[in-house]
Amino acid sequence: MWIVRLALRRPYTFIVTSLLLLLISPVILLRTPTDIFPNINIPVVSVIWLYQGMNAEEMEQRIVLVHERAITATVNDIEHLESQSYNSVGVIKIFFQPGASVDAAVAQTTAISQTILRTLPPGITPPLVIRYSASTVPVLQLGLSSKTLSEQELYDLTLNQIRVGLATVPGAAVPYPFGGKTRQVMVDLDMPALQAKGLAPLDVVNAVNAQNLIFPAGTAKIGPTEYVVDVNASPKILDELNDLPIKTVNGAVVYIRDVAYVHDGFAPQQNIVRQDGHRGVLAMIYKAGAASTLDVVAHIYRVLPRVLAGLPPDVKVQPVADQSLFVRAAVNGVIREGVVAAALTALMILLFLGNWRSTLIIALSIPLSVLASIATLSALGETINLMTLGGLALAVGILVDDATVTIENIERHLKDSPALEQGILTGAGEIAMPAFVSTLCI
Repeated sequence: MWIVRLALRRPYTFIVTSLLLLLISPVILLRTPTDIFPNINIPVVSVIWLYQGMNAEEMEQRIVLVHERAITATVNDIEHLESQSYNSVGVIKIFFQPGASVDAAVAQTTAISQTILRTLPPGITPPLVIRYSASTVPVLQLGLSSKTLSEQELYDLTLNQIRVGLATVPGAAVPYPFGGKTRQVMVDLDMPALQAKGLAPLDVVNAVNAQNLIFPAGTAKIGPTEYVVDVNASPKILDELNDLPIKTVNGAVVYIRDVAYVHDGFAPQQNIVRQDGHRGVLAMIYKAGAASTLDVVAHIYRVLPRVLAGLPPDVKVQPVADQSLFVRAAVNGVIREGVVAAALTALMILLFLGNWRSTLIIALSIPLSVLASIATLSALGETINLMTLGGLALAVGILVDDATVTIENIERHLKDSPALEQGILTGAGEIAMPAFVSTLCI
């Protein structure tokens, strides 16, 4: 009841506060991030190792178990570990104690992963370290297809043009696309020719590794001029690979073209994307950091025409899934329900009580309460998401009930009591505790 007494003693303070809230509410709504899920701190980190050609048993013994032992010895606040080993892939899930710092866990896991690289099989690359979050779902998925371009050409366009162009959008993270074929230069060995020359496949591998090099040679200063020295032995076209020497046999130099066929090829395809009956490519855009889903998707749509301007005309790009539609529909739904609730409640008060002052109070109290809640969420660093919107929708219903009962009771006391302040205090005091208890029960 103290707030009712304060409002009666200082009414202009509450009027100015309400006007100030109405003025700053557009800024608050624009600056508060909007997402489908809240930012939930899930203390789970996943480590993914990739090593082509290694079977599941070797993957477990030589990579996964070694890393698990290192993790348990150096990473803090671990609850338990789970791991799965497949052909060429090893996955380790690290579950941390509730309240553990996920950022510190990721940093420690990444550090120990880099440290043990020297003890693992040669040629292995650093693992992928991924943190889980309820909001790490794609905010936008784009499907690309073409009737004339191959899967490899579509993949190259998506990787080198579309992905690069969209990665400049603030708050957007664009990983490698799905589908398509990855270009790979193939060296198909002619085994009878190799045997006739007295060579082994390893000789070809060593020749390519030894000559496909780029060295930082630095500069050479001749007189007053300094020249950049370029020592680049890496072939620029396929024909140059054919001209790489392998070994001298019986006084004759054996080249790669003598024992192998070099051609453009593709890496084994791991996934297939189909769009409108044609094979295509799928590009997914994620939200990074505390960016708003609506802002990221809107910026993507603004940048997309400029990115697509340099593509062939028959490349078809269309959204496959757009998370902003669900978020926008949820926001519009809460706004619509709030407006309808305020309008119907005000109309009901006007019809049954016939008092324009009570009608105005009801019409203003509901939107002001919602705006105050959003301002509080923004001040606490929260986002506008399905959880908060659902809570606001529920709160609007409760607010309508409480406001209707309170106004009706105050009107009844004002008719019996000539003192305005005493009638308001008595009417609100009778309803305050029952309304509070019923709200807690709901």
